[in-house]
Amino acid sequence: MKPNHKKTILKDVTFLIPTRIESIERLENIIAVVEHLQENFETNVMILEASPRKTFILKKCLPENVEIYFVEDDNQIFHRTRYINDLVSLSKTPYIAIWDTDVIVKELQISQSVELLRSQKADFVFPYDGVFLEIGYVKRLEFLKKKEISVLFDGIAKMFPLYGYFSVGGGFIANKVSYLEAGMENMHFDGWGPEDGERATRWDILDFKVLRTIGPMFHLTHPRGINSGMRKEEELNNGIKEYLRICKMSQMELKNEIARWGIMHHDLSNTGNIEKI
Repeated sequence: MKPNHKKTILKDVTFLIPTRIESIERLENIIAVVEHLQENFETNVMILEASPRKTFILKKCLPENVEIYFVEDDNQIFHRTRYINDLVSLSKTPYIAIWDTDVIVKELQISQSVELLRSQKADFVFPYDGVFLEIGYVKRLEFLKKKEISVLFDGIAKMFPLYGYFSVGGGFIANKVSYLEAGMENMHFDGWGPEDGERATRWDILDFKVLRTIGPMFHLTHPRGINSGMRKEEELNNGIKEYLRICKMSQMELKNEIARWGIMHHDLSNTGNIEKI
């Protein structure tokens, strides 16, 4: 920790990170993400690893105060929405941060987001302004070495936005009650697809208060496989159809849809099979 560095108190927040360690880069990234959070905040971090076999590698590499859960999953497709819902069910704080394995955000942007939730000015906050920057392998290695977010800001001119200038991916912080009312994650999305956009659309239809903070979000580069963008055309089309199905709903239709999801969430929940390690 930096000398005389005072942590911001976020004990009423839990950062929820579903993951599958598919490469050494993903492992390095999640270590860096957790270090960044714990360097700056007194908070809670829960990680759920869904993989074919239990290796204990996260347990060995991360601090003891990180809650690590494991569920055996032989499916090639990482059902991220399902595992987020499982983590939410396990969490106990009034505010939750749904966080990707590979994202870094400036401390001030996170603390401002939580204050907006605490003051009831928002139900959901994106801790960035919509600019989600791919940092590249060279800058990633420099950041992993120096562990200073200033390294990333210094290189912004050479980075590119992953999803335009109004991204809704990477991570958000929420009032847990509002998140539950909004239907949590749509588990009809069983892999990489437009689930981030669908979620934001639901919030809009349901008239939840959604805000952003000023500043970018950074994406720590890693190899991309089937769970990061490369999927069969039919599977991608199914995701788009689900997204458009939700977009067409009225508020009442969506509320009825979410009520039906409650049954699906119960039927598909993994919490009985999840092991704390």
